[in-house]
Amino acid sequence: MESAQFSNFARQVVVGRWFSLFASFLVMTSAGAFYLYAYFPEHIKETLQCDQTTLNKISFYKDIGSNIDVVSALLVYIAPSWILLLICSALNFIGYFKIWQAVVGQIAHPTVEYFGVYIAIAGNSQILANTVVLVICVRNFPERRGMILGLLKGFLGLGAAVLTQVYLAIYGHDTKSLILFIAWCPSLITLFFAFSIREVKIVKHPHEFRVFIQILCITLVLALFLTVLTIAEQMVQFDQLAYTFVVVAIIGLLILPLFIAIREEMVQLNLNNMIKFEKSQSKPQRPIHAISHNQNHGNSHYSNIFNKPERGDDYTILQGFFSIDMLLICLTISIGFGSSLTAMDNLGQIGESQGYSTESVNAMVSIISIFNFVGRIFSGFVSEILLEKYKFPRPLMLTLTLLVSCIGFLLVAFPFHNSLYIASILIGFSFGSQVLLDITMISEIFGLEHYAMFYNIAQLSCPIGTYVLKVLVAGKLYDEAVKTWSDPTEYICHGEQCYRSSFTFLTGISLLGAAISLILVKRTREFYREDIYKKFREDMDSLKEEVELYPHDVRQPEVESIHVHQEGTIIKK
Repeated sequence: MESAQFSNFARQVVVGRWFSLFASFLVMTSAGAFYLYAYFPEHIKETLQCDQTTLNKISFYKDIGSNIDVVSALLVYIAPSWILLLICSALNFIGYFKIWQAVVGQIAHPTVEYFGVYIAIAGNSQILANTVVLVICVRNFPERRGMILGLLKGFLGLGAAVLTQVYLAIYGHDTKSLILFIAWCPSLITLFFAFSIREVKIVKHPHEFRVFIQILCITLVLALFLTVLTIAEQMVQFDQLAYTFVVVAIIGLLILPLFIAIREEMVQLNLNNMIKFEKSQSKPQRPIHAISHNQNHGNSHYSNIFNKPERGDDYTILQGFFSIDMLLICLTISIGFGSSLTAMDNLGQIGESQGYSTESVNAMVSIISIFNFVGRIFSGFVSEILLEKYKFPRPLMLTLTLLVSCIGFLLVAFPFHNSLYIASILIGFSFGSQVLLDITMISEIFGLEHYAMFYNIAQLSCPIGTYVLKVLVAGKLYDEAVKTWSDPTEYICHGEQCYRSSFTFLTGISLLGAAISLILVKRTREFYREDIYKKFREDMDSLKEEVELYPHDVRQPEVESIHVHQEGTIIKK
């Protein structure tokens, strides 16, 4: 009997939403391989013998792949999540493996288009993983969107630093092997957890906030450990054995949320047993039927395009697409993401031009990853607390983070001794904060029904910004600096002036982005003064009453999920 109970509990854990969240953390960590691009553009440049503008075009293909994925946004509605994650695993492996083959000489005469196609395929795996994981977790934990998105995006931002340590333990400092590593390692992790990440029926949890704070503490310890480790690597030469012990410690910290998941499923099991014990057997039983009275569904999608619901209600796709709020969010993404990714993707060459060693540049990549994580965690949790207690609007915090990025860009344009370390901290923090705030605002303003589509519509604006700022601005200004200050045949610029013009421009354009976000602050001021989750809580209370009246009809197998729309709709899948 005890064996059967243990088996049933183990099954409950594996199919529960807390284990799904744990699996999501690991998949998002592996997707952080996307931010390791700064390690190996020089190998691509050496293989092609190209200038900086050409190299930045290849980087632009990466941004296209990692931001344009409307197909997956549509597939989320019709395909199981495990199929999408299997596709994600395959895309990651194919993309990076073909790039690795080219830089090690296994592909004869690779072209710019060759690298562009495969870096786009590899980048597409990241946005696909993002879409699946974010949509599922937000639906599983809808009342703590800022926190859950902060944790998920935090693990994504921290992923580069985590994977760097694993790669060093396996391959040492061979950056060509790094490309092979990020081909197989993230693909394997995604493949392993593909069947664990799925929607689970919403169940009221008594201490959900406390659980998220505990997970936050674990992630902060991991971030602190990686920060100390990065500093130590600048002072002490680590051997392979030392890196092995480091990786064991990192894996231990990554696994800790699993024990929290097991504990919370035990809590939920005890609550369910208590409810069953207290229920009267004489209560009527009636099935919960699929009910839908979404006002937008009763009329033509086209006739309602400009007849938008209140902010916080579920918008149709066309209503969101033609919304001024969406336009403003897209403009801030185009400017904010575009400028930050320009800085992050050129970090290696910025460090080289300013005389930093390879080891120092590697440390900066890890620093950006760590503070990318800190920014996402900070903006997720702090903005949630400020919103709940003081009605502090998220768009205003977005304005502040864009101003922080301006300081980082100025430190690149006008550097002093070791200022690039400070710039890496500020740019990483700002980028992480922007990512989290934008995707959270989208879920709050436009609702969750079409969140996958709205998320991908907003992401479309990122490649526009990166192309203009990375290729047309930074790339061309760098090549002009090469002609002016260095030997044009080497395609390399040395000196503080190499990136001065481009990063002065990035500072100005980021100030414009901050001004645009202030318009969004004004437009959504009244919305954020209200209790933006009030409607959802009312619907959850209605569902709770339904569960108490008809418990045997609601306790369906775990593969089913109950969605409560803000209009009062209850839909059982």
